Amino acid sequence: MSTTTTTTTTIRPMADIGTMLRRNLRHAQRYPGLSLGALGMPVIMILLFGLVFGDTFSAGLGGGAGGFDYIDFLTPGILLMSIASGTMSPAVAVCMDMSEGIVSRFRTMAIFRPAVLTGHVLGNVIVTIVSLALVVGFAVLIGFRPNASVGDWLLAAVLLIGLTIGLTWFAIALGLTSKTPEGASNVVLPISLLLPFLSNTFIPLEAMPSGIRWFAEYQPFTPIIDSLRHLLLGTPMDSSSGWLAGGWCLAIAVIGYFWAQSSYNKGTVA
Repeated sequence: MSTTTTTTTTIRPMADIGTMLRRNLRHAQRYPGLSLGALGMPVIMILLFGLVFGDTFSAGLGGGAGGFDYIDFLTPGILLMSIASGTMSPAVAVCMDMSEGIVSRFRTMAIFRPAVLTGHVLGNVIVTIVSLALVVGFAVLIGFRPNASVGDWLLAAVLLIGLTIGLTWFAIALGLTSKTPEGASNVVLPISLLLPFLSNTFIPLEAMPSGIRWFAEYQPFTPIIDSLRHLLLGTPMDSSSGWLAGGWCLAIAVIGYFWAQSSYNKGTVA
């Protein structure tokens, strides 16, 4: 009897998380607008800046004789933009769950309490992985040529997925503080717009004005982008950037997770 009880206790959380994951994937199919936006916007950005503006940026930043390949420089930053743009969907979805009362119903059921939020996180991770694959595919079509080994690709994948998990938990925590889904979509804008654009996604730090350069240098995205460029392209990297990249991913994930779980357990929506 004790063996059966232990097995049930072990399997049930995974089953509940799987149920909530399926629920969120079905919602993504029924309301595809946010998911299509998260998938399509990074592709548009890689095509726009890689094809339309690529030659101009490359020439201005040392292309031609200097051997600067802008699409190689750009792609790692757009990969992070893919992750950032995907944070709006889980923030809005969890706010809708809280405001429409479905969470109150879940609380009356015998389900693993963290499963509801974990389902949102896993669903967004799956969508983001698809987005990252699309960006890499289109980047290769227009000239992206990474020289990474299998091990480097694996490390890059771990870094990208780790950041996805961390930013998703953080976005969900922000969504739980919002009164309306519209408010949730606005509260994550600093993540989806401000940090990617005010980083070294599009131009190197040394080409920025001093004030913006200071902000870009010390915000989370820059060391992560530097680490990705080093892994995928073999570019030089400061020895501390790798540790900073991993530290930022871990810190964002821990803060986001405990903040989200605390807000959810208290039932706060404001």
